[in-house]
Amino acid sequence: MNNFGFVKVATAIPNVKVADCNYNLDHILNLVNEADKQNVKVLLFPELSLTAYTCADLFYQETLLNAAEDALKQLLVKTTAVDMVIVVGLPVRNNCRLFNCAAVCFHGKLLGLVPKSFMPSTNEFYEKRWFSPAAGLPKDASISFAGCDVPFGTDILFRGAYFTFAIEICEDLWLPQAPSYRHSLNGAQLILNLSASNEVIGKENYRKQLISQQSGKCVAAYAYAGAGFGESSTDLVFSGTAMIYENGSCLASSQRFSLDEQLLVADVDIQKLNADRMRSTAFFEQGNPQVAAGYQIVDFVFNAVSVEDVTRKESHLPFVPFGIGLNERCEEIFNIQVWGLATRLHHTGIKSAVIGISGGLDSTLALLVTVRTFDKLGLPRKNIVGITMPGFGTTKRTKNNSTILMEALGITAMEINIKDACFQHFKDIQHDAAILDVTYENTQARERTQILMDIANKCGGLVIGTGDLSELALGWCTYNGDHMSMYAVNTSIPKTLVRSLVKYVADNLMEGLAQTTLLDVVDTPVSPELLPADDKGEIAQKTEDIVGPYEIHDFCLYYMLRFGFSPSKIFFMAKKAFEGIYDAATLLKWMKTFYRRFFAQQFKRSCMPDGVKVGSVNLSPRGDWRMPSDASATLWRNELEAIML
Repeated sequence: MNNFGFVKVATAIPNVKVADCNYNLDHILNLVNEADKQNVKVLLFPELSLTAYTCADLFYQETLLNAAEDALKQLLVKTTAVDMVIVVGLPVRNNCRLFNCAAVCFHGKLLGLVPKSFMPSTNEFYEKRWFSPAAGLPKDASISFAGCDVPFGTDILFRGAYFTFAIEICEDLWLPQAPSYRHSLNGAQLILNLSASNEVIGKENYRKQLISQQSGKCVAAYAYAGAGFGESSTDLVFSGTAMIYENGSCLASSQRFSLDEQLLVADVDIQKLNADRMRSTAFFEQGNPQVAAGYQIVDFVFNAVSVEDVTRKESHLPFVPFGIGLNERCEEIFNIQVWGLATRLHHTGIKSAVIGISGGLDSTLALLVTVRTFDKLGLPRKNIVGITMPGFGTTKRTKNNSTILMEALGITAMEINIKDACFQHFKDIQHDAAILDVTYENTQARERTQILMDIANKCGGLVIGTGDLSELALGWCTYNGDHMSMYAVNTSIPKTLVRSLVKYVADNLMEGLAQTTLLDVVDTPVSPELLPADDKGEIAQKTEDIVGPYEIHDFCLYYMLRFGFSPSKIFFMAKKAFEGIYDAATLLKWMKTFYRRFFAQQFKRSCMPDGVKVGSVNLSPRGDWRMPSDASATLWRNELEAIML
């Protein structure tokens, strides 16, 4: 079964007894069994986990070395039926030298031994007293150990059916040229680090930053397992720190200083990593994954991998910041928008702006950006001309909000009713005003744009575009109507994010009537207000009733453009993300709408105005997205049609 490129990875922190290999093996096996119940496919243990890290001069003892090798043999025998790669640490003798090694086990076989490259021997560390570094080992070296003849060295890639992993050990990560750089450039998407990093004040934060940055630079997943309870406390403390990162983002982290053994499990998305590497044309300039020069390749194949084992759940709002950093991220986004507009105004020498104010989310955000820009440039707010243009669908709520907001912000406010102009146009083109079709709607949008452009000509101003990223993706804009402006500040902001940004400004930068009005705008249904209101004067034309929920479209947009995921994978992820919000049939219905509209509406995006890029997803034809306007959607739509509910 297709598992969409997910692999379930775990780091395990067993309790240990120093120099008691049988005790340590029992605890490792208990965690292997627990991981197997959770369908883990790659399981990582800490450095020297079969002996414990803090054995010191006991590493010279024949008894301990033999016991460690025997424990590995037992591990192999007892995991023959386990469909999982298991990586443990132990000391290994070879040609009168002792190496600190990772043993890679799979289905009762030893796939390879990877020695530690760099030995810390400063301050509290004395590893060079016992262990030899991997440097100097011949290429393509092998060793006979635990009854197996296996590759022995640092340049080993372990290659499965759909992902490749490699290993580095503790100190290897902390040096300027970590082995993981080379492993990643030669095709490894997953790096496993067996560690025994002790605790001192401030070290944990640095360690997290190091692993985050390394996974980001390598565009890889990085699993880290640190020694825990039971290591000698003669001079040091080991907290059992463990974490799994994916391209800079933390998927899971352990509870430090826990007496309990820990199993940290996460689904790593290999397809996501591959997509980022493929887009970064500079990534492989220092290496070639097809050649993997100097590497030994060890192949392995799982018996079964099922998508049903995937428990990873993404946010249903991938564009929207979350958690304690929400305000900081919104502030950054808002400032990027402001800086883009400020730069354009400074470059052109223009000192006034014209913007259509509807009382809806998009125009409100654009107005807030414009006001902040004028404040930053020291320009009077009165140089901003806000125009509300009531039409056939304008409601009292949105009209009042637009008027109140312009007054509260101190800009120049105008009201130009477009009804008479539209009736004249209907007469000119012989259109029956009783027919509420696309001509009826688009006439209003184009009339408004004409007014904005002409007023801008009169005052020497810049027309500020209000349309957002989601509308561009769906083509939910009138060609040469609200589709057009002189500079667009929202073109990189999806609809789900617009709401969060307006609320951020209301909560943090406004007070009084302006704040109250902004919060009401946040609660107003999204609508172009081109069709008449209902009998109660409320909005009758709700966009999401017509094209579908923007949160579904934004979810599709993010994973389609950011990672190139297939419709079937996006649907699989959406079912988990929107669980309890939308059922599968609803998701599939609106996903079909998304793909149909996205392909059909490229012609509008091909001639969109300039606008600042804010996030990693953008549809500018000059930047992130180049697509033929007549490209076929058949492959994508066929894949959706094949999905069985």
